[in-house]
Amino acid sequence: MTAKIFSRRGLLLALALAGCASPDPALYTLAAVPGVPRGGAPRLIELRRVGLPGYLDRPGLIATAGEDRLHLMANARWAEPLGDMLGRVLQQDLSQRLPGSLVFRESGAITAAPDAVVEVDVARLDRDAAGAMVLQATIAVRRPGAAPRTARGDWGGPPQGAAAPAVIAAMDAALAALADRIAAELTAPAPG
Repeated sequence: MTAKIFSRRGLLLALALAGCASPDPALYTLAAVPGVPRGGAPRLIELRRVGLPGYLDRPGLIATAGEDRLHLMANARWAEPLGDMLGRVLQQDLSQRLPGSLVFRESGAITAAPDAVVEVDVARLDRDAAGAMVLQATIAVRRPGAAPRTARGDWGGPPQGAAAPAVIAAMDAALAALADRIAAELTAPAPG
């Protein structure tokens, strides 16, 4: 009889605890988006570690950022640190756009004397109050013996929904647009 009471209590306790458990988070990654291939870029291109503001350096996905408040998506997490993922996807985007070049990351295993160095500093990557994705960044392209080419801009657009896959697809598109701009800087004639 006592064993029956304990097993009922144990079952009730297990059910109560199961009701309190939160679901496993969904893990997401960014992905490269094909662009228009270009010729005339330097042969070896080093992509430096992407600069990222502290508010983005977290495992959770930020749904929106207001003037002074962040909103995280419930149970949605990055599968790898965002700064590393931005560098990896930018490398893939640039490699596809610049087929005659070898694009390698500063944080990777390859070391070579680059013909050009690309630096990216992200100031913002989130949705604005209207729901549009905003990627705000400054880029610099450096070549030996030449003044750096720098640019600052906003890339992005409205996601096709508020769920995590739609927001991530909008981030992918914004990152692809940034890669297009970097590829244009790398293939532009040297000033002077």
